[in-house]
Amino acid sequence: MARWTTGESVLARGARVLEAFDEEHRVLTVAEIARKAGLPVPTVHRLVAQLLEVGFLERAEDHRVRIGLHLWELAALGARALDLREAAMPYLEDVHVATRQHTQLSVLEGKDVLVVEWLKARNVLKELILHAGRRVPAHVVAAGAVLMAHAGAELRDEVLAGPLARFNEKTPTEPGELRRLWAYARKHGYVVCDGFVSPRAVSVAVPVTGRDDAVVAAIGVVAPTKGIQPMALVPALLAAAHGIGRALRSPVPARPTRMWPDRPALH
Repeated sequence: MARWTTGESVLARGARVLEAFDEEHRVLTVAEIARKAGLPVPTVHRLVAQLLEVGFLERAEDHRVRIGLHLWELAALGARALDLREAAMPYLEDVHVATRQHTQLSVLEGKDVLVVEWLKARNVLKELILHAGRRVPAHVVAAGAVLMAHAGAELRDEVLAGPLARFNEKTPTEPGELRRLWAYARKHGYVVCDGFVSPRAVSVAVPVTGRDDAVVAAIGVVAPTKGIQPMALVPALLAAAHGIGRALRSPVPARPTRMWPDRPALH
């Protein structure tokens, strides 16, 4: 693999270009990418041209570029997220219909929670910007609490060492407070986080176990604090988590055999 004089590979620099894009910066100029990636503008020009050629980037208006559909197409094949999403979708939809609230499936990625699937509720907490593919710090959401409750001690210590983002006065940032929250989630099998990110929103989540009873994901609901009894959401979430876990532990069905051999294309 070709390397630059700094010792960094071309692939690593290409990754820095792609990582310049985020929720607030979906469309960028080459100069903006260079500044965010910390790379020279001529280098970014060359990398962007190559990424456009293979479809990882695509052109937008005003000489700007954005993430390309081909990159999304490849990312959608990620085995862990794909298998989990396929097993979970029927149960996520059940929860979404039953609660009429934002419903999500999340996994732990380092010190963050990665949203694998997000089913939006109509006319509820419209200011929420969570969606599939979004990351949030694990210490600020219910899904993160139940996942951290079952994470290794080394990761928990790393999270507690900070820095810990604070969204408002309700966001827990004290190690003792977070340890108590995680212990509660581990003991009771669910957690309620009231106003940790937005004072108008409460999140409820439960763990999902896969093979060997290991916690592999969290399923949760985000609802307005007013007019909602969070504990009323827990039974539906527990039932859905049980169903998802059962689906994940089931043997993978064999692929169906072809009913007829390949035929030549008709012209």
